[in-house]
Amino acid sequence: MYPLIVKAVEWVNGRVRWLNTNLLPHHEVYEESDNYERIAEAIENMEIRGAPAIGVAAALAVATTILNANKKNISELRSIALKAIERLSKTRPTAYNLFWALERIKRAVLQHYIDTEGFKRAVIEEALKIYREDIETNIKIGEVGERFIEDGDTILTHCNAGALATAAFGTALAVIRVAWYKGKRIKVIATETRPVLQGARLTVWELKKEGIPVALITDNMVGYVMYKGLVNKVIVGADRILLDGHVINKIGTYTIAIAAKKHNIPFYVAAPTSTIDIRSTLNDVKIEERSPDEVRRILNRVLITVEDVEVLNPAFDITPPDLVTAIITEKGIVTPPYVENIRKIFSS
Repeated sequence: MYPLIVKAVEWVNGRVRWLNTNLLPHHEVYEESDNYERIAEAIENMEIRGAPAIGVAAALAVATTILNANKKNISELRSIALKAIERLSKTRPTAYNLFWALERIKRAVLQHYIDTEGFKRAVIEEALKIYREDIETNIKIGEVGERFIEDGDTILTHCNAGALATAAFGTALAVIRVAWYKGKRIKVIATETRPVLQGARLTVWELKKEGIPVALITDNMVGYVMYKGLVNKVIVGADRILLDGHVINKIGTYTIAIAAKKHNIPFYVAAPTSTIDIRSTLNDVKIEERSPDEVRRILNRVLITVEDVEVLNPAFDITPPDLVTAIITEKGIVTPPYVENIRKIFSS
């Protein structure tokens, strides 16, 4: 129905294939592996990034490990699968999809099987199901959220919640894509998203690839473009959403939400229900602190400050629910009160 122009993570001949996002936009390089340690490293160093993409990649990593393992019995296969799950669970602590996907794979691993072929088949099929569901879910998010976009809108988005953050199609960018495919004349403003520049490198690359009009701004221009009336809507993705509506997303999201509230601009969050963590509280959420060199240097290369300066580099921040207009999921729109309405989404 819709073109899948960019596929960030795929299953190809029993191996995991991914588009190395660290090399974009200048080099479009695909990597392949059947080694869970290599895939874990790819997640850690952000060759694979974005909550849904991380979850899919982790599930497929366990599947390729099982498929290609030279083990003769179920006990040995189960042991290596659990070892892979444990390693992958330590890659990125904040994105909830990682733990959601690994929990599903672990349930499959721990089932009773008669033979090794049945074991392999069940684990691989569960991983492929997670992969297929991700793409289907993203398209549904786009179709559900498109109703908020009006002809002539300019939409601000932060970081990259596009195809490169998922198996394909995206979350926040899925809404934008569907609106564009339906003929709505829209424009996008993308923040550069320091320090790793996912907006400048990835979101702009995706939108330009499809011919969707986009303008790039630095992160500190957000207040100005809102003050000047250049933005009609804000749509962002999420790495984790709590039951009470707190949204954990790329650092800078909270600042944008405050500015949007000040200027009466709707602030939407687009994410699959697999990103919603109904069990944790704010105190349970671990915000990942990344390497100081991401801030000291541009793309870990060009030094832009004093080499030994102390650095804070949290990868995510927390946006309170009172700043969130609505959450767009594949099961429908969630509006306040979030505790009550998120529960309804899950019970449905």
